[in-house]
Amino acid sequence: MEIVLPDKNKVLLENDATVADVAKKISEGLFKRAIAGRVNGNLVDLSTKVKDGDQVTIITEKDPEAIDILRHSTAHLMAQAVQRLFKDVKVTIGPTIQDGFYYDFDIDTPFKEEDLEKIEQVMADIARQDLPIIRKELTKEDAIKLFSEMGETYKVEIINDLGEDVVSVYSQGDFVDLCRGPHLPSTGFIKHFKLLSVAGAYWRGDEKNKMLQRIYGTAWFKKSELDEYLNRLEEAKKRDHRRLGKELELFGTFDEIGSGLICWMPKGAKVRATIEEFWRREHFKNGYDLLYTPHIGKSNLWQTSGHLDFYSENMYSPMDIEGQNYYIKPMNCPFHIMIYKSKNRSYRDLPLRWAELGTVYRYERSGVLHGLLRVRGFTQDDAHIICAQDQIVEEIEEVLKFSLDIWKTFGFTSIKGYIATRPEKSVGDDSMWKAATDSLMESIKKSGIEYEIDEGGGAFYGPKIDLKVKDAIGREWQMTTIQFDFNLPERFDMVYVDRDGKEKRPYMVHRALLGSLERFFGVLIEHYAGAFPFWLAPVQIKIMNISDEQADYCEQLYRRLKAEGFRVEMDLRNEKIGYKIREAQLFKVPHMIVIGNQEKEKNHVSVRLRNGETKNNLDFSEYFGVIDELNRSKTLNLWR
Repeated sequence: MEIVLPDKNKVLLENDATVADVAKKISEGLFKRAIAGRVNGNLVDLSTKVKDGDQVTIITEKDPEAIDILRHSTAHLMAQAVQRLFKDVKVTIGPTIQDGFYYDFDIDTPFKEEDLEKIEQVMADIARQDLPIIRKELTKEDAIKLFSEMGETYKVEIINDLGEDVVSVYSQGDFVDLCRGPHLPSTGFIKHFKLLSVAGAYWRGDEKNKMLQRIYGTAWFKKSELDEYLNRLEEAKKRDHRRLGKELELFGTFDEIGSGLICWMPKGAKVRATIEEFWRREHFKNGYDLLYTPHIGKSNLWQTSGHLDFYSENMYSPMDIEGQNYYIKPMNCPFHIMIYKSKNRSYRDLPLRWAELGTVYRYERSGVLHGLLRVRGFTQDDAHIICAQDQIVEEIEEVLKFSLDIWKTFGFTSIKGYIATRPEKSVGDDSMWKAATDSLMESIKKSGIEYEIDEGGGAFYGPKIDLKVKDAIGREWQMTTIQFDFNLPERFDMVYVDRDGKEKRPYMVHRALLGSLERFFGVLIEHYAGAFPFWLAPVQIKIMNISDEQADYCEQLYRRLKAEGFRVEMDLRNEKIGYKIREAQLFKVPHMIVIGNQEKEKNHVSVRLRNGETKNNLDFSEYFGVIDELNRSKTLNLWR
């Protein structure tokens, strides 16, 4: 039989040949490197049989699919090791996740951190045995019988829920697991892995179900990749915004107030105010008008918008006001639409660009709350663009350029776009979807940034662009969303009168640039490890004296800088100057002005930068020119 290769060349093989045989036929070297295959577009094991005319691609560790196969197989290896060590354990599910994998176990005694090392040792022993990983297909009845006899009740539940007549199982030595695959050829391919942590997790994510024990791990093809990843994890711990937020007195949460509800402390509030001031100024420059809308709205508003039908599980219970139910808002959109409908609109009014820093509240389960990154109350930097069809290309280009400029100002230069297109179930006619999707495609191509297409990944109500940014240690964060909406304009009967005198439905675009101020601030803290650039720092300058003789000059400088709008503090305590400097450095203050008698006599300043550099005996006017430029240019440098 003939097998077709990716380059359209063909190879001849005997009947009953496998993907592994295809690799061997191509070259012995490829056979040794092969870990899986792709047959007619589907990922399969090397042991999969091929048929005449099949298109076959051999997967090696260099292919993007390979790392997930490795990690999925390592999850099975971990489950096998756990079963050997803990006889009363039941296995549930073990998927891959970004940079790793996890497996959930039902066990009476929770795992301890010290158990991870024992599990790793058994995993290494099994890997060295180089056990073949064998796939087998069973009827539903046989699979249920197999796992019932093993006492694996969770697997039986999964099989029943699958509703399939035939399922696949994988075995390696004494371990058997229900799985679609594909997997590595043998355990010997697994060499570089690390178990990272233990956490609780409800079966199927439902808090009504039993609490399971989840072990997280990671696996890589090369030791250098594993070491690099573990180093990144250590760096991420140092940058954890929850720890830094407490140490730098930026924000806090309190049980007395409620989980997921953020209190911005004075220093954090200064950064937020600086961000908001910049945000407003840039929006005005880019042709936006600002709106302010209430925090609650009548139930009929949310009925019209569809939130009560499709989003109520994320909304808080209504409050009764004079016999009418009101809901605290989860989104700002319906309020903006009501402002649009407050008068008749003409094509001459369009486009409208309306933005709001609107605080919304959404119910999140306590188990998923995470510092500033997942909260229950947050302020969206929300905007809606309402325009005609012939304006959408220009509007999308403008909003994309605006978004990229903002991100670069905040110090994020590695930005990637993701375009999500029409799913199978959706609203809106074909011409609107095509026009909207074309505008997204055209705009992102003109922007010059790297992008991917997520076919069918759009919301039911419209296509979108998501922008993901990489932080200082290479982590990708999904931030900006530019989302068309064909649903709400229809529900609220939004219209404008066109040139021909006929009513038309406008195009509506949701745009969250930073996402939310809370989540953005969390990302910003971790990106800079709390050491914000001068223009953003909560305290830009700290003035400190060497002795009491300079106190009056320090106070004079403080008043001058404060009057010019700089965020400045004084430290006139009777402490050694080294102690004062160390304390300021702990709070990551960019500039520390140290005043002695020489500086006082000459009306000079000596400046110690956060990075340890010093700028001694500067004329104050010269220093003022430097910091004024740092504020205006928003450079990331500590000095010009």
